[in-house]
Amino acid sequence: MIRRLLAALLITLAAGTACASADQGASGGRDGQSPGRVTLRVGDQKAGSEALLKAAGLLDGTSYTITFSQFTSGPPLLEAVNAGAVDIGGVGNTPPVFAAAAGSKIKIVAAYRQSAKGSAILVPDGSPITSPAQLKGKKIAVAKGSSAHYHLLAVLKKEGLSFTDIQPQYLQPADALAAFSSGTVDAWAIWDPFTSQAEIQHKARLLIDGAGIVNGLGFQVAAPAALDDPGKRAAIGDFLTRLAKARVWAAAHQDEWAKVWARETGLPVEVADAAVANVVATPVVIDDSVVSSEQEIADAFTAAGLIPGSLTFSQFVDDRFNDIVRKAQQ
Repeated sequence: MIRRLLAALLITLAAGTACASADQGASGGRDGQSPGRVTLRVGDQKAGSEALLKAAGLLDGTSYTITFSQFTSGPPLLEAVNAGAVDIGGVGNTPPVFAAAAGSKIKIVAAYRQSAKGSAILVPDGSPITSPAQLKGKKIAVAKGSSAHYHLLAVLKKEGLSFTDIQPQYLQPADALAAFSSGTVDAWAIWDPFTSQAEIQHKARLLIDGAGIVNGLGFQVAAPAALDDPGKRAAIGDFLTRLAKARVWAAAHQDEWAKVWARETGLPVEVADAAVANVVATPVVIDDSVVSSEQEIADAFTAAGLIPGSLTFSQFVDDRFNDIVRKAQQ
């Protein structure tokens, strides 16, 4: 079974990489087939690194080739990192916890923080649910191991509830949106841009966002094997530099970023406009406060019996690239 799943994953990644745009290829050059040229394989999500780097004008001119593979959420992306099919990729605050608990080979190499308001628990417009306490016994769509998973757990805990008090429906965003819009589930724990998409296109109603509940952190996570390779390690350093600069650019050019984002992802402009303030992110160094905040998430999932055993989050951190963040903000 494990071999079949891994084979399917690698086939999916190959298909995603084969769909790379001509512009993306130009970032490392189609001459990336020349002997000795490093290829950095980047895992990405909707409105992720590729779109951001393009918008900021920072995708071209690398001395290495970049290939992007698209994933529906952080957990499958980190499965690919662990399998050695991807060198680095961006995820939210919770996927590294689940990956670490599963013994995955990962290293967190960069961090950023965005508004917690994009994290949301939504209900249909006509739903009788008006408070989080009323989620008891309800079917709630959520991507397992995602940032939304922790948001949901934290909201339930605040209300004196646990996962045994609800009927979690573990669905990836596209399937969750279909279930939500058809009334198959009572609520949906999700993040932007899907939050704004559901609110604008499907008249979803916000039950509670993540303000004061989640830490808003996101990470770039690398494969240890890539970090051990001198060529790929240098490429990762350059990639993280560009990405940090692109985040600084996006925060200062939100209107422009929203337009490019809409064009690159196929999202309606009004959805991108609504979501952009919540998805722009500030690079932050991986310090003790970041590690302790993530340790709290890990401990919460351990206490709830949702991950096997306990883990020490600091063991999965590599802070050698912290100076890149500091320089990008100057």
